[in-house]
Amino acid sequence: MAEPAHPVATAEQHQHERRALELTQHPVVKGAYARVREHWLAQADPGPDMRSCFDWAFDEVMFSAAVWASNQDPLRPKVITITRLAHPLDGLQIPGSRWGIDNPDSIYRVIPISGDERYLIHGRVAEKRMTENYFTLWDEHMNTVDVLSGHDLQLEPDRSFTITVDAEHANGRPNHIRSTPAAKEFYIRDVMLDWATDTPNDLAVERLGEPPSTPPITRDELAELTAQYMLKFADFTHSLSSGPLRAAANEFSLAWSADTGGALRNQVYIGGNFDLGDDDALVINVSDGGAAYFVVPITNVWGTTMDIVERTSSLNKAQSVPNPDGTYTYVLSPRDPGVHNWLDPCGLGEGVLTLRMAEFPGGRPNRDLSVRSEVVARSALPDRLPDGTTWVTSEQRGRLRAERAAAYKRRLPEL
Repeated sequence: MAEPAHPVATAEQHQHERRALELTQHPVVKGAYARVREHWLAQADPGPDMRSCFDWAFDEVMFSAAVWASNQDPLRPKVITITRLAHPLDGLQIPGSRWGIDNPDSIYRVIPISGDERYLIHGRVAEKRMTENYFTLWDEHMNTVDVLSGHDLQLEPDRSFTITVDAEHANGRPNHIRSTPAAKEFYIRDVMLDWATDTPNDLAVERLGEPPSTPPITRDELAELTAQYMLKFADFTHSLSSGPLRAAANEFSLAWSADTGGALRNQVYIGGNFDLGDDDALVINVSDGGAAYFVVPITNVWGTTMDIVERTSSLNKAQSVPNPDGTYTYVLSPRDPGVHNWLDPCGLGEGVLTLRMAEFPGGRPNRDLSVRSEVVARSALPDRLPDGTTWVTSEQRGRLRAERAAAYKRRLPEL
């Protein structure tokens, strides 16, 4: 019996990645690489740590622009996964496509639409439902037009579903998302809380009505659009990273929520930046406000996460060990402090943290939601961490890393 199709590594996805890779060789796109590279470096004026990870991060952000820009035809929509890691494909090496302070737990998929058209999104959920899953319809500025939570999906007995998308009211239709003339694309987030067992939804899109009345976008037109997206992605990421960098280093206290500029409605964000010496340790105490989901990820100023597969540069609620009182304590330090909840900066002495918390009881966080932090000497950690902190040996760390890598690679069957 044939293996079931992978929900992310689809034939459509692979064809799209090949074409995006070809697009990066177009003269217009190659010229944009040079211009945007110079522009972004001058704009950010990075220190040594951030400059050390610019080249590979820049390549990922720019390839993400090519992937995204080449799926902008609402008359011929595709379900395309962005923010993937680099992987081989039929003898080619497909670059990574992380950008925009990505969440390492999330599988992000985009579908272009027009408010003048009608669509169906067909899908199927896994037997184990995800803790968090949203179908967000955006306008061209990444502001929310409408949103449907995966928790509200009405399913058929075989776990399949169909979402209707058009400009009319639901009128009794389940799983309806109402579009408007401003609607531009779907941004669909499937959040893998338990990497070893959570599985993203199968998805496909169908445009209803007559065949397209205009021809497909040409390769030259795609190249021009990609060049525009490359600059847009660089400027957007610079603006996004500037917020956490404006705060005092090593302080994380301001919580905010929004449904504009790419933020997810009903999700709480707590951002900041760290700046540590070799023997420093940043102790971060988290009270999650009742959130069923949260994650603490490290990113660079270029908006990409670091080594999220082999190293613990992010930890979510399922990957962390709580304190006896139900709170969580993390240690961010350049060298392994021997605690289970170690945030590994992957060689960076400075960087960005953007904590995300979601799925609160009743839709709102409890009043105890908080994040507190302090810098201590690494040698002082045994006296500064809560009683009951879980410590690990180097052998245990190795096993945890191996389990993490194996769990993540379920998303990358190409490896």
